[in-house]
Amino acid sequence: MTNQVSPSAIPNSDVVSLTATLLDRDAELVALLNQVTVPASTGWLQEIRERAANWVRHSTIPTTREEEWRFTDLSELRQVKFHSFTATSPDISAFTLPESHNSRLVFLNGVYAPELSAVADLPAGVVVGNLNALPLTEQERVQKHLAQAEGALEVFTALNTAGISDVAVVLVAKNVIVETPIHLLFISVTGETATIAQPRCLVVAESGSQVSVIEDYVTTSGEAGVYLTNAVTEIAIADNAQVSHTRVERDSQQAFHIGKTAVTQTRYSRYTCHAISLGAKLSRHNLEILQTGEQTETTLNGLTMIAGNQVADTHSAIALNHPYGTSKQLHKCIVGDRAHAVFNGKVFVPKPAQLTDAAQLNRNLLLSSKARVDTKPQLEITADNVKCAHGATVSQLEDDEIFYLQSRGIDANDSRKLLVNAFAAEIINQIPVASLRDSLLNTVRSSAE
Repeated sequence: MTNQVSPSAIPNSDVVSLTATLLDRDAELVALLNQVTVPASTGWLQEIRERAANWVRHSTIPTTREEEWRFTDLSELRQVKFHSFTATSPDISAFTLPESHNSRLVFLNGVYAPELSAVADLPAGVVVGNLNALPLTEQERVQKHLAQAEGALEVFTALNTAGISDVAVVLVAKNVIVETPIHLLFISVTGETATIAQPRCLVVAESGSQVSVIEDYVTTSGEAGVYLTNAVTEIAIADNAQVSHTRVERDSQQAFHIGKTAVTQTRYSRYTCHAISLGAKLSRHNLEILQTGEQTETTLNGLTMIAGNQVADTHSAIALNHPYGTSKQLHKCIVGDRAHAVFNGKVFVPKPAQLTDAAQLNRNLLLSSKARVDTKPQLEITADNVKCAHGATVSQLEDDEIFYLQSRGIDANDSRKLLVNAFAAEIINQIPVASLRDSLLNTVRSSAE
């Protein structure tokens, strides 16, 4: 369609990587590819893998010289030699959710663990499982969507695609309403050397359906585990369908986490995302929304809470190509010690997208004088009959707020905790799963101490 834009239309690392074909190969990137390439097979999946692998071989790991990565330095990641590692089944009781007792898929280092998974009592028309175990008819449905989203050739996304072996698949048939939240639990387990895992998710909600999905990244390796999680999730939402998506990243403090969420919305569809980033030494989440029909609703809620020397980077891009679309985004960062948070949010409203209503706000709370945040909300509008707004704030805890609480009998330390908890709770309280909501609130309380 003329004048239609996509999230990947922004100058980013995949565009820059085109020039890498004129340069020598990126040795570290090729080494990663060698660790994740799966045994050869035939058919459509192997074609997807090979196309992605060829792209990776002529690409480079992004550097701070590239606009989309100028605040996030991956040089430390390049220095680590990652290896594949097959994990044995750990105790997962600390990570399970009672609401998803019979609607849970578990993956260990990106590989499906059937002995830890439990899928039962789901409505007819709902398929929840791993790609390899799906019937042929369901695999044909997967083929229409897997690795088809915009931005599929961004370098880390392509690296994930080149190594596809297992995929967490959620397929919801037309007009089916799934009351039970579906928990996709990705556990990283390290060995004696640094490990790499590449989880992959595909969620397809057909017209008139409703589903809630929890995408959860955890580790059993404690604070000492060094690993790379390179995750990709694709969500396709058909006409009048509704998807609630909660993404929680709570990796080891020594881990690296690169994530991509690519969402396609057709007309009258609704998508809500709650993205929580708490862990990893360095994390990056690319959230891309592509509107392909009119009158869609998109709600993006995000919370980043980091301390120490952590780096957490959130890049979002919303392409509203059709009339009457609505998008609301609120992303909050709580940054302590010497940590560094990055937020870059883009909203595209081309000329055909008349009567669009888009709002974007990034609020940041710095808990120390050494904490840092780089924020860049952006609107690109060529339509002339829209309601759009964006903004960002960076602040510290206010002395008068602390004084007010002290005047009510609360000491200074507890006052600070209370204010931090309230700042985070605005996002966490919107998560629709009570047990996960309570767990995250406890984590925030503990971190604020």
